[in-house]
Amino acid sequence: MTEQRTKVVVIGGGYAGVIAANHLRLRAGVDITLVNPRPEFVERIRLHQLITGSDDAVVAYTDILGDGIELVVDAATRIDTEARQVELFNGFPDGRPLPYDYLIYAVGSGSGGPAVPGADEFAYPIADLEEAQRLTSALSEVHYGAPVCVVGAGPTGIETAAELAEQGRNVTLVCGPVLGPYLSTPGRRSVAKRLRKLGVEIVDGPQAMVTAVSADEVTLGDGRRLASTLTIWTAGFGVPDLATRSGLRTDAIGRLLTDETLTSVDDNRIVAAGDAAAPSDQPLRMSCQAAIPLGAQAANTVLARIAGQRPAVISQAFTGQCISLGRGGATVQIARTDDTPLPLYIGGRAAATIKEAVCKGTISFLRREARKPGSYFWLKGGGKRPAPESVTTP
Repeated sequence: MTEQRTKVVVIGGGYAGVIAANHLRLRAGVDITLVNPRPEFVERIRLHQLITGSDDAVVAYTDILGDGIELVVDAATRIDTEARQVELFNGFPDGRPLPYDYLIYAVGSGSGGPAVPGADEFAYPIADLEEAQRLTSALSEVHYGAPVCVVGAGPTGIETAAELAEQGRNVTLVCGPVLGPYLSTPGRRSVAKRLRKLGVEIVDGPQAMVTAVSADEVTLGDGRRLASTLTIWTAGFGVPDLATRSGLRTDAIGRLLTDETLTSVDDNRIVAAGDAAAPSDQPLRMSCQAAIPLGAQAANTVLARIAGQRPAVISQAFTGQCISLGRGGATVQIARTDDTPLPLYIGGRAAATIKEAVCKGTISFLRREARKPGSYFWLKGGGKRPAPESVTTP
């Protein structure tokens, strides 16, 4: 008798998708296909390093995907839930879609598409590899003394401003109401002190909201105009609209609505993970700290369903947030397990060492799971705290 195998398709080859694909190998008889539009894994937490040349921000999939996982380099354009198949942009040579028994939706996030006049034309986002490469090219044509405005003071904006300033760039960081909304007051002071030491001008407050972008300046809510030969936009993230286009219910910005086992509220054959998942309409903070555990738990949900068992509800805890401030400094904000910040932080070179260890550790998690499925573990408990600051736009 021929063994009946189960086909699982993972859409998205980021932190959540890779750990999920590797974790699925815990069960024999599962054919795993990973669909991703790029042939290399992108270390999004290093994209600010790519623009200054201290890291290329990519890793070969051969280094982090386990044996037997099929990598399809293509973009998913639609999920046909009735036929259980994924339609691809390029498709196979015979035009057929990709069939599945279960699907893990791990499409990640990207730039939020700012609704600010001139931003689409004149500002450079930095949420994915191609955007960071375009920004790198643009920066190469700008004199070091020319004014550069970084819009958005979440981790991406802070890290980008610090990285550029450390190289001698003339940087202004436009924060919106407050620098680092997630940070505690002591943590915020630590970040601000380091940024000012690097020469970054910090613009924050109720009127520090960008209302327009042009080729050589940004305009704020109170009418102030800041010179900007090059404007970098890091304020807000969005998610691909694949779920919406496929007729699946989503939250306001397009994250797939799921129950507490990460199963789609519309289809128990579809399980979500990472930035594009909204369990009980209460998404976790967009981060690899959330994405990797969610990817493993999404795989566990699929494995439980294949085995005819009841999937477990998600359980994971946070430890805080690491923000690099150039190559020589950082701030590590300590948090409660529910992701609310404590008035505790680590700063300076010690924090920079921790930050680099964390960045290397994320890839190590993927490599170990590729070699030995089930080796990855994560902190459990902690509850969930929505993070609206991840999608707000100054």
